[in-house]
Amino acid sequence: MGELSKLKGLGRKSERCLNEIGIKTREDLERIGAIKAFVMLEEQCSIKPSLNFLYAIMGAVEDRHWVDIAKSEKGRLLIELEAYRECEAIRRLELKTR
Repeated sequence: MGELSKLKGLGRKSERCLNEIGIKTREDLERIGAIKAFVMLEEQCSIKPSLNFLYAIMGAVEDRHWVDIAKSEKGRLLIELEAYRECEAIRRLELKTR
C-alpha cells in the first residue's frame, strides 16, 4: 500500500488508477489538482472513473470524506469540470489550426 491509499477517501484501487496516470504522491495530487487529475483518469486510465472518484480526490486533498464533498461541493466541481473541458477543447482546436 502506497502513500495515496492512506489519504481519506482513497483506497488501493483508487491509488492504482492514480499511479497509472503518473500521480504517486499527495504532492502530485495537490500540484495537478482534482479536476485535471479526474480528466486525466478519464482519458488515460484503463478504468473509467465515476464522479464519486472526483469527489474522493478532492476529499483526499482537503482531508474530508468524499460524501461531504459530494454534498457541499458537487455543483461547484461539476461547473469547474465542464469549464476545464471546454478550455481544453478550445486549446486543442487552436493547436490544430496552427
